[in-house]
Amino acid sequence: MSFFSKQFIDVIHWTEAGDGTLAYRYPMEDMEIQNGGQLTVRDSQLAVFVNQGQIADVFRPGLYTLTTNTLPLLTNLMNWDKAFKSPFKSDVYFYSTRLQNDQKWGTATPITIRDKEFGAVRARAYGIYSYRLADARVFYQKVSGTTPVYRVADLEGQLRNTIVGRMTDTFGGSSIDFLDMAGNQMRLGALMMDSLRPVFMDLGLQLETFTVESISLPEELQKMLDQRIGMNMLGDMGRYTQFQMAQSMPIAAANEGAGGMGMSLGAGLAMGQQMVNAMRPAAAPVESAPPASGSKFCIHCGKGMPRVAKFCSECGASQT
Repeated sequence: MSFFSKQFIDVIHWTEAGDGTLAYRYPMEDMEIQNGGQLTVRDSQLAVFVNQGQIADVFRPGLYTLTTNTLPLLTNLMNWDKAFKSPFKSDVYFYSTRLQNDQKWGTATPITIRDKEFGAVRARAYGIYSYRLADARVFYQKVSGTTPVYRVADLEGQLRNTIVGRMTDTFGGSSIDFLDMAGNQMRLGALMMDSLRPVFMDLGLQLETFTVESISLPEELQKMLDQRIGMNMLGDMGRYTQFQMAQSMPIAAANEGAGGMGMSLGAGLAMGQQMVNAMRPAAAPVESAPPASGSKFCIHCGKGMPRVAKFCSECGASQT
């Protein structure tokens, strides 16, 4: 009676219900596959036959008639004769090889990056990447196993942590200074691709693209960097003040009334002259020439004058 209670499958296929599924186990409970049955593997799919936990035959896209000729590995595992015609039992897994786009990665907390200029920098970064399933055997053995349905979301955390774990060494060994990283995001993305491809391949995945969208500092460090950049930009305070004055003069000239414009302009010119004088190197004091015979210096202003003069011709001060 157990023989008659079984169902026999003539056609095996899988239609993806939506995005995000990587592996799907075909329901085989109380079911056996008819010898000569049809297997349909659609584009962007792989099918794998598994016998008692051992991977047998892998099928790429196409239509197959299931016989001992098309199932050589399963035939060998089951010790079937070449003329075997009976229904048989096997687990069948379908795998999606579609490109998994717009997968997001990012640092939940800042990571420490070695930097030649700053020594060490705590930075955050995020971006996107894409991958596809490339090796169904490896993926079954190391990732999905006998799970009935394995989704992209089930793998997301592991891949994200792997990416962040590789960032510290890749960014630190890139020879790109932190201040130049924002302008070299494409190069950093390429370096991360090279670093991560072997890791993805070890899981049966092919990393297709990797993009670094942003690199930033924590807020408190960003404020310190902004202050340093501001000080470097100011540099020559004299030239900066001149620039500020030049910027303010058109505003002063726009004030109503000729008097207001004149006063503002005069004040601006006076301040400009003060800045120019302040920026000039101090002039060496001019020593007065010694008085000629028959002359003397004013006791108040130091102006030369005849010795017999009672009053200074320059300041008018009495010499007595």
